[in-house]
Amino acid sequence: MYAAAAAVLLVAAAVLAGRRIEETSHTLFVDWPPLLASWGPHAGPGTPAAVLVTVAVVAHGPSLAARLPWRALLALAWGASTAWIFSLALIDGWHRGVAVRLTTRYEYLQVIDRFHDIPAALRGFTGHILLDSPDHWPAHVAGHPPAATLTFVLLDRIGLRGGGWAGTWCVVLGATACVAVLVTVRALACEALARRAAPFLVLAPAAVWMGTSADAWFAAVAAWAVALLALAVTGRSPGWAGASGLLFGLTCYLSYGLTLVAAIAAAVLVLGRAGIRERPVLLLPLAAGLAVVPVAFTLAGFDWWEGYRLLVTRYHQGAGGIRPYGYWVWANLACTVLVTGLATAAGLRRTAVALLAHGGARSGRARGTSRRGPGRTHGATTRLAVLVSAAVLALLVADLSGMSKAETERIWLPFAVWLLPACALLPRPRAWLVAQALLALALNHLLRTGW
Repeated sequence: MYAAAAAVLLVAAAVLAGRRIEETSHTLFVDWPPLLASWGPHAGPGTPAAVLVTVAVVAHGPSLAARLPWRALLALAWGASTAWIFSLALIDGWHRGVAVRLTTRYEYLQVIDRFHDIPAALRGFTGHILLDSPDHWPAHVAGHPPAATLTFVLLDRIGLRGGGWAGTWCVVLGATACVAVLVTVRALACEALARRAAPFLVLAPAAVWMGTSADAWFAAVAAWAVALLALAVTGRSPGWAGASGLLFGLTCYLSYGLTLVAAIAAAVLVLGRAGIRERPVLLLPLAAGLAVVPVAFTLAGFDWWEGYRLLVTRYHQGAGGIRPYGYWVWANLACTVLVTGLATAAGLRRTAVALLAHGGARSGRARGTSRRGPGRTHGATTRLAVLVSAAVLALLVADLSGMSKAETERIWLPFAVWLLPACALLPRPRAWLVAQALLALALNHLLRTGW
C-alpha cells in the first residue's frame, strides 16, 4: 500500500505542478498535464461493454487463469484483452475512438499516397524529416523509421484501407502483447506466476492508449521478439532464435526508441544462459535473423543512423525543444503510473524486495551462513523480478535521454507491458484488479485522450 500511496502522490504532484507551469509559461504543450489529454466527461457505446468486461475479469479472471489449460488461457487472454481495448476505445464512439485516430494530420495514413513508389519513398525518406525540408513528413512519420508507415501502406495495398482497418489492426495485433508476455514469464519464471499475471495483463489501464495507437502494434512486435527469444533459449530451438532475431530487427525499424528493448533481451539471455551454454549455436540464427530487416532497408536506400540523427534535430525543432526537461523527467514516471496502475506500483515494490532478498541470499551463501538454497517458487520470483527490472531499466534510460518529453503514455507502451507481470506478486488479486479497472474507466470517461 505504501508504494501505491507514493504513486498517487507522484501523479498528484505532476498534475499540480504541470497545471502551474502550463498556466504561467505554456511550455508543456499538453492540456491536462502530465497526459496529452483534455478534460471532457463523457460516455459512449463502449461504456456498458467496458463495465461488463471489468465485472467478468474481476469475478472470474483469477480462477479461470488458475485452472484453464495453458493454450486455452492464452486464447482467452487475447480475446479478453481485445475486448477490453475495444470497449474502452468505443467509449468515444467508433468514429472518434477508432476510425479517425490514425488519420489526423500527425499520423501515418496522411502519407499513404506518397508511397505509390515504395523504393523511391524509402530512398528519399530522410530528405523529408526536418521541418524546413520540402514536403516534410507529419510528426509521427518523421519520428519513426519507415517500417512504421509501411505497415499502413501495405494494409492499404491489400485492400484494408482507411482508419477503421488501421485502428482494428493495431487493437487486435496489439492485444497479442498480453499473450507474448505470458509466454515469456512461463518460459523464464514459472507457469504459476504467468497465470497470476494474466488477469492484470488483460485489465491493464494501458488499454486506454492501445486503442487505437500504432504504438500498440509496435509493443506487440517487440513483445513477441522477446517471447520467441525466451522460447529459443529455454527450448534450445534455432528456429525460434531466428524468428526472434527477425522481429527484433523489425522492432528497430518501427521505432528508434525500441532499440532499448535490448535491455529486456539481455535479461532473457542472462536468465536463459544455461540453454545457450548447452547450445551456443543458437546465437547464429539469432544474429542472422536480426540482420534481415536492417540489410533489406539499407539496400533499399534508407540509412537508419542518418534518420535518427535528423529525428533528433526535428525533435528539437518542435515542441520537444521547448518542453522543460526538469518537469518531464519525473512527470513521465507519473504517466507510467497511470498507464500501468497502482497495482503495478505495489508489484514493483515487491519486485525490488525479491531482488534484494536474492542478493542477500547469495551473500549469505558466499559467507557460508545460508541454511538452505532458495526454493523453486523463490527462484521463479527472482527470475520474474529480473525480467521486470530490465524493463524498468529500459524505461529509465528512455526517460533520462530527454527524447521522451510527454506523450509517454503512448510512446512507452512497449516497455509498460513488461511492468505488469509484477502484479503476479500481489496478494488479494481481485481488489487490485478492481483498482486497475476503475483507473482505466475513470481516465477514459473523464478525459479525451489523443496524440
